[in-house]
Amino acid sequence: QVQLVESGGESVQPGGSLKLSCLVAEFTLEYYAMGWFRQVPGKEREALGCLSGNDGSTFYVDSVSDRFTISRDLIKSTIYLQMNGLKPEDTGTYYCAADWARSRTPGYPFCTAGLWNNSRRYDYWGQGTQVTVSS
Repeated sequence: QVQLVESGGESVQPGGSLKLSCLVAEFTLEYYAMGWFRQVPGKEREALGCLSGNDGSTFYVDSVSDRFTISRDLIKSTIYLQMNGLKPEDTGTYYCAADWARSRTPGYPFCTAGLWNNSRRYDYWGQGTQVTVSS
C-alpha cells in the first residue's frame, strides 16, 4: 500500500529554520514527481516546489525559491523540504505528494513546467505536518 508520511513540523520563531521529511513506502521515488504543498484554513492548497524523480531536478514557486530547498535520499526513501528564513505567512499544514510520471517523455523532468504546481495531478498524498511561525 502506497504511503507518504510527513514529519518535522513544529513551532518556530520568525527567521528560523525547519527541515520536513516525507517518508514513502511501497513505491519507487525515481518514478514520480514529488511535490510539496502548503495549506492554511480557508485557502486552497498552495504548491511550493517539485522534485523530478528521473533526474533530481527541482522547481519552486517564486515566493519560496530563495528560502526553501527540496532534496531526497533514495536509500531512505525520503524527500525533504529544508526551510530557512521562515516567516509568519509560512504557517500552515505542509503536505508531500506523488505524481506518477514514469511513462512521460524521456529526457524531460518529471516536474512538468506549468503543470507541477497543480495539486490535481498528484496521485498520492501524506497526512500533513503542521508548521507554525510565530514570535
